[in-house]
Amino acid sequence: MATEPETPVAASAAEPAVPSLVDRYFTRWYKADVKGKPCEDHCILQHSNRICVITLAGSHPVLQSGKVIKSISYQISTNCSRLQNKVSGKFKRGAQFLTELAPLCKIYCSDGEEYTISSCVRGRLMEVNENILHKPSLLQQKPSTEGYIAVVLPKFEESKSITEGLLTQKQYEEVVVKRINATTATS
Repeated sequence: MATEPETPVAASAAEPAVPSLVDRYFTRWYKADVKGKPCEDHCILQHSNRICVITLAGSHPVLQSGKVIKSISYQISTNCSRLQNKVSGKFKRGAQFLTELAPLCKIYCSDGEEYTISSCVRGRLMEVNENILHKPSLLQQKPSTEGYIAVVLPKFEESKSITEGLLTQKQYEEVVVKRINATTATS
């Protein structure tokens, strides 16, 4: 008895979805309403080797409202530029030390809005993503991969405690749902 070959749709529905590189190797942590600013959420991708990649969370206004990014600046103040961060050697000499609230960069949008992206974790700044300076659209198109903001290495003794005060994926989704319900209730 001959059987018909499966249609591509049926075959793909039967196969489990392959997790992305980020989902496979990183744990997602979230900081909601950074510095008390509503909806300015950041995502911290923590690797098993304790290194953290700072990105924008999906609910951040830059990603949500279809804003156009005019420019991005790692110049934090007149004396401090994250681009001047030069790390060398086994002990990561020269790395700038960051607190949870330390600014990493500023995003300027064409509508005049300005967003300051904070570290959200204590540690040494390993690198900043210079690619987003030349192509800001990466920040919106691929925020968890090519559009990351910076890489931070927490101190070894603090690597377990850096997630205190951060939200898990499930907790973060609950916060977003509460926001949506609150805005629809007031409408």
